[in-house]
Amino acid sequence: MRSLRASLVVAVSLLAVTSAAAAQEKAAPMKSDMQKAELSDAAYTAQALSSAPKSIAKDATVVRMDNDGKMRTLREGKNGFTCMVIGTDKMCNDANSMEFFGAMMKGESPTDKLGISYMLAGDDGASNTDPKATKKTADNHWVVTGPHIMVTGATSKSLGYTEAPDPDPTQPYMMWAGTPYEHAMVPVGGSKPMAKTAMAASDKK
Repeated sequence: MRSLRASLVVAVSLLAVTSAAAAQEKAAPMKSDMQKAELSDAAYTAQALSSAPKSIAKDATVVRMDNDGKMRTLREGKNGFTCMVIGTDKMCNDANSMEFFGAMMKGESPTDKLGISYMLAGDDGASNTDPKATKKTADNHWVVTGPHIMVTGATSKSLGYTEAPDPDPTQPYMMWAGTPYEHAMVPVGGSKPMAKTAMAASDKK
């Protein structure tokens, strides 16, 4: 994996993720507040790290958003990955994917640089066509994906995965196809050969 990017880039990315998480919490405050009240920092850290392989998690930074909306670092890492829990989703991002999703949260143009994000605990679902959607509707193509890796940047668009609005989430697919925030979703477990393709791309960074 590559070395840690400049701290300014990470700080800007974290701020964007913090703002988005705060907005999401306003939409569902009861669930988020309950989760925060129940989780100690140690339990939160364990959940955040569960999103990544042990080889990544052991040296990753862990951050947590407090009730006042400020991002707090629970553990400093040394491999360029940042793990967190956003709502109920657990994820661990390298600096490029942090920059990519940070731009998405702010409605800015994302980086084309290859980024890798682990969500090995799966997710609770998202619209596959609307990056701004916060809940399922009758026509926003909501999809729930099990353990997976996200590949962001220009490289993801060359992997040849389906751009169907209602994909089979057990197979690789492109999320938010046709938008600036299009990226690859690569399930792990049942689709090991495809997952290896994504990891091979990561090794070329």
